[in-house]
This record gives sequence, structure tokens and C-alpha cells, in this order.
Amino acid sequence: MLNIETSSSGSADCSGISRRDFIRVGGLGMGGLSLPGLFAAQSLAARSKVNFVKDKAVVMLYLSGGASHIETFNPNMDAPSPFNSVTGEVKTSLPGVSFGGTFPNLAKWAHKMAVVRSFTHPIGGHEQAHVHVLTGGTDRKGTGTEGRSIGSLYSKLRGANHPHTGFPSYALLGNSEKDGQYRKELGRILKGSRPGDLKTVNGPFVRMDQELNHPKQTGKTEGSVAADMQLNLPRERLENRRGLLDSIDSLRRDLDGNENVLAADEYEQRALDLILGSAADTFDLSQEPSRLLESYDTSAMKIGHKVFRESTLGHQMLLARRMVEAGSGFVTVHSAGWDMHADKNNPGMVKGMNMLGWTVDKAVSAFLADLEARGLSEKVLLVLTGDFGRSPTINKKGGRDHWAKLGTLAFAGGGLPMGQVIGRADRRNGEPSDNPIDPSMMMGTILRTLFDFGQLRVAQGIPQEIIQHVENARPIPELSA
Repeated sequence: MLNIETSSSGSADCSGISRRDFIRVGGLGMGGLSLPGLFAAQSLAARSKVNFVKDKAVVMLYLSGGASHIETFNPNMDAPSPFNSVTGEVKTSLPGVSFGGTFPNLAKWAHKMAVVRSFTHPIGGHEQAHVHVLTGGTDRKGTGTEGRSIGSLYSKLRGANHPHTGFPSYALLGNSEKDGQYRKELGRILKGSRPGDLKTVNGPFVRMDQELNHPKQTGKTEGSVAADMQLNLPRERLENRRGLLDSIDSLRRDLDGNENVLAADEYEQRALDLILGSAADTFDLSQEPSRLLESYDTSAMKIGHKVFRESTLGHQMLLARRMVEAGSGFVTVHSAGWDMHADKNNPGMVKGMNMLGWTVDKAVSAFLADLEARGLSEKVLLVLTGDFGRSPTINKKGGRDHWAKLGTLAFAGGGLPMGQVIGRADRRNGEPSDNPIDPSMMMGTILRTLFDFGQLRVAQGIPQEIIQHVENARPIPELSA
């Protein structure tokens, strides 16, 4: 059911709804701050005298667990085994370039992508690598003691909510997960997505397709708010929203004409409008044409290792597009399960890629086609990455192990120069042979897509430390628009 928290002070009408009840629906507060507080929190952009925020957005598909750079975007089939892809290769629309064998649809988009084959960093542990990559390398050792996530920095500069729609600037989409290994990865991405030394409101607006019920993984993670946009309504799948919409309709009727609601101040009214208006509409995937829903639908694919569930990745990517249109500027989509050791907790490379590779192939291809059809390809930058890559050698059980010297990184759209491969790996596919690209450069490319640095430099009221943080992130030269 839809939970409405009641306040201990203030008057209530005969229905029991007080002036402040309706603004705290289903835990929409973040770190004890109510939703109106998010609207009231001034952004640095709002305080400045110039507009340095571009009409751009980033969707980051984060392949957590360590997606193999070999089986994704550098199959290296000219090299002998085991230094090449165990799933083979597919030729792409970019002459002379091939992708791993589970990406036949995505290969058709290669001419509109930029693939980095020299992405590298020094962190080989999962949790530390999540933090290091998601903070753009500003947490140098990934300990969670310095830096802040790229999305949180964006939220700080732009503001926690879109100034007109009120939609969260920074969001994290995922699944509460059934498989224990996947749940570990969920906790790790939540830690990496934290605001760090910024305000709690600059953490991600967390949206799971099921309620977060694993407090050991998420309950104490900074910026992780259980079921942020779920209004406390349990649902088994992301696309099953009938109960949510029915409950919101009921709330609309209960509040219609309520004098206390009509007397709400500006921020409270904007919060109510978000809950009853754009939020409900954005999460209602049934508004999309059935053919489009089918193009995104990955539910026929079962993912997991010990416990399986239907893949919701496709409809999460669709939701990311809808959230961008509603006003979000940085949306992270979490895809767990890429830790393919071939051990008791993880599948091997062939089984793992035949499970997760195909889901990404369908979901991302549908996303790119959808953006193009809606005229959003130049506005939205898609970033595909993860905590690190996999070892160039195969272990005895058919898996690849942790490998930070090379990792997966690719881009699409955002108005950046596409249709290119950046950097090269050595013959063994184990480390860069030229042009090493690190997480700081990935962050620099993202920030320069989202912000006008010329305007940012002359903006008033921006702390020097923030400006220096941004300017220290050197972009990938080949992606300078």
C-alpha cells in the first residue's frame, strides 16, 4: 500500500491529512531531508550570474563485477588463444573493427560509437575499483575517504533537481537482486555513487525495481535511499506499475480540494506536483508503444548464478531515457554479474557472456535506436564502463580473473566525435600499448559534455576547489567536440 507519513505537529483535517503529510510520501526524503528540501536546496548554477549548464545528459551503463574488455569491444582474434575472445567476434559497421560475439546488434551501431581500448587504472579490488572509477579517480585508492562521484558533482553544480520539472538531477537505477553475488555488487555501486564531501542531497536518487531489503548491503551507504521513487509499493518487476498508478490516483482523489494542500508553499506544491504528476507519468512504461517496449524487453533472458531472475535491463534503459526527458541529467543504470571467474559464486566466460552479453546487446541497441528516433542522440551521451576488465589468460575452470590494467569503456552520442577506436592494447590484450586513458579522463569528457567550461570559469559563487576539481579532469582528446 501507499504509505503516508504523518507529522507530530500541525493541524489535520477530518481525513487525518496535515499540511505536511503529503510531502513525505514513501520515504521521498534523502538523509532526513524532505522532498521540498531538495527543491529548496539552491544549486551553484542558480546562484551564478551565467548559465554554464548545457542542455545535455549522461546515461552511464555500469557493468559491475568487471566486464571483460576482450569479450566486449576488443576480441583480438588475430592473437592466439587465450588472448582473444572465447565468444568469437562480429564485424561492425566501422571498417576493420569487430566486437565480441554476443554483440551482433550493437555492432551495427559501431560507426556511431567511440570505443576505448586502452582504459586503465591501478585498482584490482572490486569495492575499491567501483569507488575509484565512479569518482573519476578522485578517490585515488577507492577507500571511500576522498573525492565524490561524478554524478554527485554534476548534482552540486546543476542542482539536486531540475529547476522546472523538479525531477532529480542524478539517479541510480537497478534491481534489488536475488543472487547474493549480485547484491554485493549493488552495495559497491551505491558506495561508489556517494556524494563524498558534498551534501547528502547530491547523492543519487536511488530507484530499484523491487524494494531494497538487504540492509547489510545498502542500509548505511551514504546517498542510498531505499526505494526512493517506489512510494513503498512492492512490485516484482520494473514494468509492473499498475498498483503504483492506482495508489497515486487514490491519493489524488483524497487530496483533491484539501484546504491544507491548497495552502502549501511553493516547494511543497512542487513536491506534490512531482509525486502526483511527472513522477507517475515517467514511471508508467505502458505509455510507450508496444513495439518499442518489445524492442527493449530483455525479460526472456534469465540472469544470476545461484538464484535467477528475469533481466530488467532493457526496460531500465527505457526508463533512463524517460527520466532524461523528465529532467534528469545523470542517470546510472546498474548491470550486475560481470565477475566471471568460473567459481562457486560466478559463471565462466562463455556462460556469463551468453547470459549478460546478449542482454546488453539488445538493451543498448534499442536505446540507441530510440534516442535517434526521438532526436536525442546529440543530447544524450551514453557511457559504458565498469570497475575493471578481465585477465588476458583463462583460468583452469574457464573464467577470467580481475584485471585493472585494461577495462571496458565506450561512448555513444552526446554530440561528440563518434565512429572511432581510441588507444590500443598490446598483443596479449593485457595493457595499453599506447594512449592510456584513465578514469579522470573519462570524467573530464563527461563533465565537458555537461558543462560549458568557459562560462563556468567566469561564474560567480563557485568554490575554487570545485572549479579546480573540474578543470583537473582532462578530457579524452579524441572526444573533444
